[in-house]
Amino acid sequence: MKFSVVVCTYMRPNDILKMLDSIKIQTLYPDEIIIVDASLNMETKKAIEQFTINNLKYYFVDVESRGSARQRNFGINKVSDNIDVVCFLDDDVILTENYFKELIKTYENFPNALGVGGYIVNDTLIWEKVDKDYKPKLSEYFFDDWKINENTRNVYRKYLGLSSDMPPAFMPSFSHGRSSLPPSGKIYPAEQLIGCTCSFKKDQLLIQKFDGYFVGYSLYEDAALSLKISKKGNIYINTKAKLYHYHAPSGRPNQYNYGKMVVRNGWYVWRIKNPKPAFKDRLKWHAITILLTLIRFSNTFTGAGRKEAFTEALGRTVGWWSLIFSKPRR
Repeated sequence: MKFSVVVCTYMRPNDILKMLDSIKIQTLYPDEIIIVDASLNMETKKAIEQFTINNLKYYFVDVESRGSARQRNFGINKVSDNIDVVCFLDDDVILTENYFKELIKTYENFPNALGVGGYIVNDTLIWEKVDKDYKPKLSEYFFDDWKINENTRNVYRKYLGLSSDMPPAFMPSFSHGRSSLPPSGKIYPAEQLIGCTCSFKKDQLLIQKFDGYFVGYSLYEDAALSLKISKKGNIYINTKAKLYHYHAPSGRPNQYNYGKMVVRNGWYVWRIKNPKPAFKDRLKWHAITILLTLIRFSNTFTGAGRKEAFTEALGRTVGWWSLIFSKPRR
């Protein structure tokens, strides 16, 4: 299968060169690498011009095409006609050498796959292999013979009966699902893929591009697209297609705006999955949103990053109240 890689970047010249270095050593090399740069200066362009790598196409876009969703749509429009699969990467990831080999092999082993995601190695959650008959504690989550220690928010959700009733990478009818899978080496069915490590059949992207609702930083645009495509057919996550995501701080919104986006964009994506939620689902969505906001407020008094926790919690609060007066529209 022929595949293209689309990488959107913004003000991260050093990060994208490290990412391109990890593409150089791939055991299966992409037929096309498309860089869509929306930086405010020419530093990334200069860095890439001095970098040697095969099959690279570079585009510098103006403000009208800036933002992850818009840049990815721009990249889709530049993909060659003979490409079968389009892979999307963030500019702050580092691939393991078999990343593309495992990702494309998934499409070959599952011909019905419309999309495939990879696995983030440096996830903050640490999985531990256990016996099949293991009985998890309330403070643990158990899936496919693996367990993790729950973070505070999920422990509280269990106590309050608000925990997800779906496997990881699937969204419950009230949203707020789990994204982390165990490092089992297996391929799992999914309906949500993570943007820094996702791919889709090109013919699907010609029908359904990234949602125009998302502008700027575009939080959750990956979830929105994968939910839409998963309604048409099967998508998967291959835990052997590994990469590291380093969450570079540059180019991200401040914590207040991030908090607003978490709530408003989260509401928007939830309604893609469940356009007409039942009263119980509505109640749970709002209860979880309020709970997570209160937890962020509590972080103001404990641990590091107290100012960031407060401003994010404030943004979440404003975002939640704003839904009363102006809900996001599809």
